[in-house]
Amino acid sequence: MSANRGRLAGGRGVRIPAALAAFLLAALSGCAGSGAHPADTTASLRNVPPAADVATIALWRMDESIGTLAQDSGPSNLLGVAGLDTRTDYGRYGRGRVFTQSIDSFVEVPYNPVMDAPASFTIEAWVRIDAYGNYEDTPIAARWTAQNADHSWIFSIAGYQLRPPVVPTASPGDHALLVGSAAVGTLYFAFQPADAGAPRAYFSTRQLDVNRWTHVAASYDGRVVRIFVDGKLDAQYASLGRIRSSPAPLEIGNTIDPHVLSTFSGSLRASNATDPTPYYAFSGMIDEVRLSNVPRDSFESARRP
Repeated sequence: MSANRGRLAGGRGVRIPAALAAFLLAALSGCAGSGAHPADTTASLRNVPPAADVATIALWRMDESIGTLAQDSGPSNLLGVAGLDTRTDYGRYGRGRVFTQSIDSFVEVPYNPVMDAPASFTIEAWVRIDAYGNYEDTPIAARWTAQNADHSWIFSIAGYQLRPPVVPTASPGDHALLVGSAAVGTLYFAFQPADAGAPRAYFSTRQLDVNRWTHVAASYDGRVVRIFVDGKLDAQYASLGRIRSSPAPLEIGNTIDPHVLSTFSGSLRASNATDPTPYYAFSGMIDEVRLSNVPRDSFESARRP
């Protein structure tokens, strides 16, 4: 991706790579609203999808049936663009997005100042894992690239941490200090403190199941990090401070250097990557990704019959 920065019409102080800004503007010119959110035919009536309420920063429902746009049902319309190696299929509610082990499997949402919620924060999603990653982890959502200045937070699933000759290529180690010796399949939330210091990482006690829809969430109120699995508190940790603000975009289902992305042939792809190995690509489905500016402890969509 070109290092030149552009602006998306209507945004003030919003840093967007020029190629992605042009792509989004072109897409918006022909894009209609996604309409009503389909009902979940497999869930109990007591299950409802997460709402775009007053505390919502953004909510990506992943309901698009065609194309590569990921609409935001939140107040700021933070439109995302999906890589070519993703698609949509029947999800937890309506449709969800399928992610594959490819460097072009991601949803990229350009940076917007509303993403910075350093004092109070919640990230949540529904995930259905096909396989754990071979390397350190497979992010669900993150504002965390290989550039130190872009470290804010990451919400991910620990992988096998394999090395050659078991795998053909050694990991670049971008997340090695975060994952440490975590058990494979455990959920983790890590963030870079606003004050000087090393990143902090916190883990679930439970391994997430493969081939099963699971609601996952992490919250932070400046004092305590809490990790939730299926709406229940799984682990909590004392951690004073604030999350560092950063110019990083939001990436769903992967972490890649946004500077390698381009819109060659009219699609957003990592065509400038020197190493195409999908080290951190999520394998499975992700649905109903919601960012909030409060530390939630109740998740309406996670309630099961």
